[in-house]
Amino acid sequence: MTCRTHATCDLIDIGANLTHDSFDHDRDAVMQRAREAGVVQMVITGASREHSPKALALAQAHPGELFATAGVHPHHAVEYTAECDAEMRALLAHDEIVAVGECGLDYFRDFSPRPAQRRAFEMQLQTAVDTGKPLFLHQRDAHADFMAIMKQFDGQLGPAVVHCFTGTREELFDYLDQDWHVGITGWLCDERRGQHLRELVPSIPAHRLMIETDAPYLLPRTVKPAPSHRRNEPMYLAHIVEELARDRGEDVAVTAANATATTRAFFGLPGG
Repeated sequence: MTCRTHATCDLIDIGANLTHDSFDHDRDAVMQRAREAGVVQMVITGASREHSPKALALAQAHPGELFATAGVHPHHAVEYTAECDAEMRALLAHDEIVAVGECGLDYFRDFSPRPAQRRAFEMQLQTAVDTGKPLFLHQRDAHADFMAIMKQFDGQLGPAVVHCFTGTREELFDYLDQDWHVGITGWLCDERRGQHLRELVPSIPAHRLMIETDAPYLLPRTVKPAPSHRRNEPMYLAHIVEELARDRGEDVAVTAANATATTRAFFGLPGG
């Protein structure tokens, strides 16, 4: 691992929404800024019927550097028809697609009816069983139902990561008890909502911890100077890992090296 500027090391962003239209005008520049900040690989989130194929295309255009997931976020659960399921399975046949998802439950926004969310989640879990690929999971304000549905697939699923973890101590330890992985974002840097995460992250074992920006969302509030546009970018992963390392009482290089090794093992990424 090569340490770079700003005390960061080679990093992997496990959750970047690079197909988002806010990147359409400068996507190449965004990627270059990420490289300069030490981000050597990214997993592009596929979160809808529209954007999962775009995530694959982006990964295919940047072999070895970009990878992708294919799935439907609970916000879009109503679009998860049998036809959509077939489309996701076809995408998952590609080597560049390294996980099923983003899938799960979101009772905070309820953009899709809860029964539709649960059905789409169950169908995607079955896809993970059938393909053997890891899971990229989303859960917000739906912990009990989330755990109950996951329990239906006990012993059938491969590795799973609960991405963008923002939950409680109880939720964290429920996930760790299942040997699931946890993704930490710039939510950690939000003094209004993320303060409790600073107390929880030392409890995550290094071999279960991964890092992500969830760009263009969740710009770390502690980035100075704050960009005027408020758009998050993968380049800010370096800032997140610095704060994460401080909260864990580790050297930045140690936190970065462990997260990178864990990520490559989880998704089967080249390098290292």
